[in-house]
Amino acid sequence: MRIRSAAFIARIACAVRCSEFPVPIPEPVPRTANAVRAFPLVGLLVGGIAGIVLCATLALGLPAPVAALLALAAQIVTTGALHEDGLADVADGFWGGQTRERRLEIMRDSRIGSYGTLALILSVGLRWQAISLLAVYDAATAFLALIVVAVTSRAVPAALLAVLPAARADGLGKVASGVEVGPVAAAIAIACGTALVTPWALVVLAVQAIGAALFAGFAGLRIGGQTGDVLGASEQIGECLGLVVLVTAMA
Repeated sequence: MRIRSAAFIARIACAVRCSEFPVPIPEPVPRTANAVRAFPLVGLLVGGIAGIVLCATLALGLPAPVAALLALAAQIVTTGALHEDGLADVADGFWGGQTRERRLEIMRDSRIGSYGTLALILSVGLRWQAISLLAVYDAATAFLALIVVAVTSRAVPAALLAVLPAARADGLGKVASGVEVGPVAAAIAIACGTALVTPWALVVLAVQAIGAALFAGFAGLRIGGQTGDVLGASEQIGECLGLVVLVTAMA
């Protein structure tokens, strides 16, 4: 029992470190690929923090747009903007390079270009407005939405690891490649379990699945597989799609 508990804690820590903020990984250290089952669980923490900030600021009397922006800022700070960085790199690489090799080279460049900047503006702006509208509709619904979307969107990179090969011979995408069916199924099961909390969450999951399939195909065409940036971008796309679905459903 102690060994299993230690392994579970290690998977959580590894998932947090791979997808969010740096934390020490206890022994035994799991394979990164098998830690993907814990990705959606990290969403509980991230979404919960954002939801608490949103409800607390609304309770203090702040307008919904301000509260929504602070909640989004809390989420970005919590994750170290790791997924946002992946989205920017993918936008720059996918549209800024003419060949597969050049795209991968651009994605590894720490500098941000026009495509990356615009992608971040659109992503942050869309999420901010969506959270704001949900907060105006109902604070409790907005709180639950932030958690559900944070959980389900983190099943997207887990799914991509299962269907796309590593595009590079190194990097996070390579380290996490070769994921087994079990961990991916567990991640999706956790996301589905969270989606069962409310009827609209099932629609969110379905739209995210379609978006993940389309993005996986596009990544395969552009660079022949996945990288850490692609995985981060897929999570951002999942969040945006999920929030759009919720705003549409609540309208």
